[in-house]
Amino acid sequence: MRTRPPAQAGTFYPDTEGELRTNIQNCFLHALGPRSIPSVPSTRDDQLVGIVVPHAGYDYSGPVAANSYYRLASSGLRESVIILGPNHTGYGSGVSTMTDGQWATPLGDVPLDKSLASSIISRSGLIDVEDEAHRTEHSIEVQIPFLQFIYPRRFEFVPICMMLQDLETSKEIGNAIAGASAETGAMLIASSDWTHYESHESAKKKDMEAIQAVLEMDEKKFQDTIEGNHVSACGYGPVTAVLHASKVLGAKHAKLLSYQTSGDTAGDKRSVVGYAAIAFTK
Repeated sequence: MRTRPPAQAGTFYPDTEGELRTNIQNCFLHALGPRSIPSVPSTRDDQLVGIVVPHAGYDYSGPVAANSYYRLASSGLRESVIILGPNHTGYGSGVSTMTDGQWATPLGDVPLDKSLASSIISRSGLIDVEDEAHRTEHSIEVQIPFLQFIYPRRFEFVPICMMLQDLETSKEIGNAIAGASAETGAMLIASSDWTHYESHESAKKKDMEAIQAVLEMDEKKFQDTIEGNHVSACGYGPVTAVLHASKVLGAKHAKLLSYQTSGDTAGDKRSVVGYAAIAFTK
């Protein structure tokens, strides 16, 4: 079985199992996190359809991400998850996935869900199967240890890396993942950071306007706000796709679980990156 080795262990998160588990625990217990270690109930609550998470180094965005993963854990075990992230590297196709093998982290190996990936691919001609976009991309990889922490060795996943993030593409991808998720109950995860390298005050103002459009569950308004206000959110396509898919699957509500900037977590508010945790529910 082909294994994608971790590209970001030792940079975005620790490269040993013990350190990584402690780091993730600290994210959950952090004052800006949920302040509690999650437990997974035996019965599943299908009201939760999708979540939005950040993807910076855990010391920066981990506590915010922990809010979404705490909500996910509380909804019960999901055997499959679909993770959509932006393409930071410029390598690979406009939209791509992988169908065979597994991804490794210091917490172990997680298999790709081949049948779920095939179901998504069959619903959209935009999605290519190739490895290059995923080889060193961090936006999806950094979500895997959090999932392993809450669902130890008990889930499969589909990575979808988006270089193309326009409204039409995002909605088509949203329709494809909604159709596949409806058959399997897979959880939808959008990976995005928000405003990059502006002051804390500027980033928060811009981000909250864009997030408000997400909370109104209006895909077009969201992308118009991103473009019109020059919001440097890197994963607006994944957010749009998961928002659209969640609506197709019956979600009626979007809740902001946490918004912070790197200034809140790291202390320097002169030049920050924004992070948001959002949940979509029926």
